Amino acid sequence: MPSQPSRTLETFANPAPERDYWIRHVCPEYTALCPVTGQPDFGTIVIRYVPDRLCVELKSLKLYIWSFRNEGHFFEQVTNQILDDLVRALAPRRLRVEGRFNVRGGISTRVVARYRREPTPLSAASGPTGQPAR
Repeated sequence: MPSQPSRTLETFANPAPERDYWIRHVCPEYTALCPVTGQPDFGTIVIRYVPDRLCVELKSLKLYIWSFRNEGHFFEQVTNQILDDLVRALAPRRLRVEGRFNVRGGISTRVVARYRREPTPLSAASGPTGQPAR
């Protein structure tokens, strides 16, 4: 049975969670419909992230990108939606999604959305070094 589009992002355990390292995925087959004209839009989605405990499984990422094909999406909205969905699935340390959309009406568009996990604040009972206050 052939694969079907899906919004489910599968994950697997990060093989090196003790280290910060970048993973980059380039998805050159993004397609969706213009919500104004109904005409097809094409582009490349570039995902870069520093994983924490989880990494995204590539076949599920491909099926996820495919799931936008017959839906209407503005470039800005879909780029941010992909970022939000990946943050929810992976809880990464850092994540960047870039939508590189093909020329439409003589205008090329690139949209970049970023996420960076905020550091955990020191507890109120701790001093500035994180040691218990005296």
